[in-house]
Amino acid sequence: MTFQVFFRKWRPQRLAEVVGQKPITDTLLSALQQNRVAQAYLFCGPRGTGKTSTGRILAKAVNCLNNEGSGEPCNECSMCRAITNGSAMDIIEIDAASNNSVDDIRVLNDRVNYSPAEARYKVYIIDEFHMLSTSASNALLKTLEEPPPRVIFILATTELHKILPTIMSRCQRFDFRRLTTDDITDKLAEIATSEGVDIERDGLVLLARAAGGSLRDAENLLQQTATASQGKISLRQVQDSLGLSGDDRAARLVRAVAAADTVEAIRILAGVADDGVNLKQFNREVVEVLRQALLIKTGSTGSLTLSAEELDNARHAAADAGMEYLLRALKAFTALVGNADMHSTLAMEMAIIETTLTARTPPVTGAPEQQKSVTASARTPVRPTPAPATPPPPVKPVPDSKPPETPAPRPVATPVDTPSAAPETSATEVAPVVESASNAPVANLEELKEAWPQILSRVPKDLRRSPALAIMRSAGVEPISFENGKLTLSFKFPIHMNKINEPENKRITVKILSACLGVPCEVECIHAPAANHLVKEAQRRGAEIINVEEEWTSHR
Repeated sequence: MTFQVFFRKWRPQRLAEVVGQKPITDTLLSALQQNRVAQAYLFCGPRGTGKTSTGRILAKAVNCLNNEGSGEPCNECSMCRAITNGSAMDIIEIDAASNNSVDDIRVLNDRVNYSPAEARYKVYIIDEFHMLSTSASNALLKTLEEPPPRVIFILATTELHKILPTIMSRCQRFDFRRLTTDDITDKLAEIATSEGVDIERDGLVLLARAAGGSLRDAENLLQQTATASQGKISLRQVQDSLGLSGDDRAARLVRAVAAADTVEAIRILAGVADDGVNLKQFNREVVEVLRQALLIKTGSTGSLTLSAEELDNARHAAADAGMEYLLRALKAFTALVGNADMHSTLAMEMAIIETTLTARTPPVTGAPEQQKSVTASARTPVRPTPAPATPPPPVKPVPDSKPPETPAPRPVATPVDTPSAAPETSATEVAPVVESASNAPVANLEELKEAWPQILSRVPKDLRRSPALAIMRSAGVEPISFENGKLTLSFKFPIHMNKINEPENKRITVKILSACLGVPCEVECIHAPAANHLVKEAQRRGAEIINVEEEWTSHR
């Protein structure tokens, strides 16, 4: 008993039998009827769409003994039968994947000059033509442009972009399109009826969709399903044959995700994993249901070929979520399609949680100041601010001026942790220096001195690595004057003052202090040596400095 696979047994033998390529077959049929056949054809398109089969039909049509201007081959004469069974000497099929060198093309160029032995035309069908090397393609150029009489070239390829433009310019090009689900389903129904395969229509639709536009793949899947099953083939058996989950759990998971029900979605996924379902295939089913729901949401349902149950599931998922949310879910699960590590549920669990959490996060509404307040309160917990434990530092003596009276201590917003552990602020946020009901900026020298230790620890994030900040933190810098936006800083050592006065450091210092004080300011740096410890002790005991001798100051 001779056994043939479906795709070979049901290969089209006439142009009218080619599925889904009517514009191409009509053009070729007209050319045959008018005897205007070209010297070279380029057939390009996806796999399993009929390129090589059309090339064989064309070879039979130009050599048919009973054609008589009808265009179609008769498939009954000796030449048609010889071409059908592959015994015709003048129909040469070449696999370019294994004959892609310059030497192979040189042999072809030598043999092409011989006249046909039996047929009227010698036809070369070169499959996978894009596999030819560049030098081999160039070697064929002259022969393609001016072949000997009675020679026709038919080049078939699935990757048109790899074909040289000089090759395409010498051929009549025909683009074979991917077959629709309806075209494939109708052809599978015809084959199933002829082969005595009893299968449900929904099962044929599922096979056609799984083939991805390739009729050859669909015919192979039909034969595989028919071999594995006996009697009437149900939709469930087709799903088992394709390795699908075979139930509505993909749709149920999508509906749980659409409803932002994380617990239910993960529970469904766990059940799928416990049943040993292929998680890669299950994820593809989830992606397909999400795609269907998104298309229904947009109203683009013309490209959907769904059963009543699938359409109902997709409509429920579309009703439970907005378009942006479905798009975000589709992106999350589509990213897992090429994931090699799908032996565990971790990747899909992360996609579920990532998608559903975004639906639970309430949007922040109101003015920008309110949004910033909400963001800051969510990031940093509110703690009671203790009063300073020690009195403010004593005032440093200033030449020819009477030191101001020490004001009463006032509450200052000091961080609970040390300055090094202070919470970070972004480059665009300015933390308040003094905590008050109005969050007003620093207004005078007294407030500035009270808040000075905290100012250097609440610098904007983008300025924390500047050398100017390091100098101000380590050199014992103190403010001694703050009037009309002009801030005077005293330095114990001249090297630090000179370093800050460098143009770049000065610019950064002004930027830091303006941001921290909440008002634009100018900065002036002076050298004020540290006072004698005896003077400090006298001040602590109540003494007052009446005059400072310039000679003593400079001598110090």
